[in-house]
Amino acid sequence: MQNYKELKVWEKSHLLVLDIYRITAKFPKEEIFGITSQIRRSAASIPANIAEGCGKNSQLDMANFLNISLGSANETDYFLLLCKDLQYISETDFFELENTINTIKAMLINLITKVRNK
Repeated sequence: MQNYKELKVWEKSHLLVLDIYRITAKFPKEEIFGITSQIRRSAASIPANIAEGCGKNSQLDMANFLNISLGSANETDYFLLLCKDLQYISETDFFELENTINTIKAMLINLITKVRNK
């Protein structure tokens, strides 16, 4: 069992969620139950699944939850692209968030590999 708060990927993904909430607060009100809700849920799922995986007793269980987190990162990545294309976020915000999500995905892949090889 690992303390998820000690993982850099958890910290980086938590900060991403905070950024997503800040940015989506400015989205059109008619999107509150649409894309606003979806991107917030997919982003929050990244650190939540890391935390849940760290609470499991086996490496295989942890790796599975990290894999779910990676899927959520990919989902969030798509929603960022959609938000940019709908002009809900600026190009600058998009590229900044895109860099962050790509870093998180790389960190998750690395961590999944390490956990599976233990």
